[in-house]
Amino acid sequence: MAESNSQSDVTRSPAGEVEKRSLADSTPFVLPVDTPPGVPAFQPARGLTNPHLQTVWGVLRPAAPKFRHTVQRKLRFADGDFAVLHDDKPDSWQRGDHVALLMHGLSGSHQSGYMARTADKLMSRNVRVFRMDHRGCGAARRMARQPYHAGRIRDVESAIRMLERLCPGSPVSVAGFSLSANLLLRFLGDNPESLPLSLYRAVAICPPIDLQHCVEHLSRSSMGRRYDWYFARQLVGQLVDTPLWRDDVPLASVKRLPRTIRGFDELYTAPASGFRSAEHYYFESSAKPFIPNIRVHTSVLIAEDDPMVSSSPWTDLEVPTNVTVCMTPHGGHLGFVGRRGADPDNRWMDWRVVDWMLH
Repeated sequence: MAESNSQSDVTRSPAGEVEKRSLADSTPFVLPVDTPPGVPAFQPARGLTNPHLQTVWGVLRPAAPKFRHTVQRKLRFADGDFAVLHDDKPDSWQRGDHVALLMHGLSGSHQSGYMARTADKLMSRNVRVFRMDHRGCGAARRMARQPYHAGRIRDVESAIRMLERLCPGSPVSVAGFSLSANLLLRFLGDNPESLPLSLYRAVAICPPIDLQHCVEHLSRSSMGRRYDWYFARQLVGQLVDTPLWRDDVPLASVKRLPRTIRGFDELYTAPASGFRSAEHYYFESSAKPFIPNIRVHTSVLIAEDDPMVSSSPWTDLEVPTNVTVCMTPHGGHLGFVGRRGADPDNRWMDWRVVDWMLH
């Protein structure tokens, strides 16, 4: 694992004293081994150092926030499909104030715990939040004929353009979780000169930036295979009784349903989305080759013990100076349930996302 350059981590005052730099200083972290300066270190909650416990606890513990006046807004894409944006506006929000777009991970929705908790924390800081249900997910489950996948970068652009129309003059920050984190990074690096001018900050949490490596990583352990089977089952279930079901793809004629994400992508995602194979889909949609092109100030959160998304694709990746990588030894996948003290509650990940989206 490479070490970060100590000269990039600190600056010196005229008196020669070492000063910490803020996260907004665009300090490069090629491959950090802990949290950047100014970010409280993540300490797992007592009894939750195991990555699987972090991952499962993060999902099973219910989200507390209740949203009273959510407005559902349909987002129509050029191909006629729809996504849904769930619009939550604080009472004190005014035109020109900050706006945030949150995008869920695989098999998630606007109701996923991390989406609801983060939205609630952003609203407490007077941020108008749009939680996106991708094609075929959540409230958009019966509105799309083409599936959501890791490479639909034009969907991200369409969502941001819609926010610009609804909230003219407002800075827009975007956060993507898990598969949407890859999607966001892929979007940011694809054509950086033509990004919406309103785009202010981006945050990617647990991104599988090398999709081929990710599915292979799952197959290497018994727990990884359990996660693999669980998501494959969820993905097949999302197609039942929806316009997403296709009789012209291999999945429709198999005698045994896929038990892995790769099997599902080979039988459904790739042929339904115009890719030659699962490998072709992974190659075209992985964000890793595009990260060096990113020009927007972006923060990335990774756990070295993530049981679903390996951190190793970052070992040979040189990130630009405006991309700050925070890699923690523990945290699991979208877990990061920490000890109380540094934050108002023990949801360390949520508070970092809020801080990074706004500062």
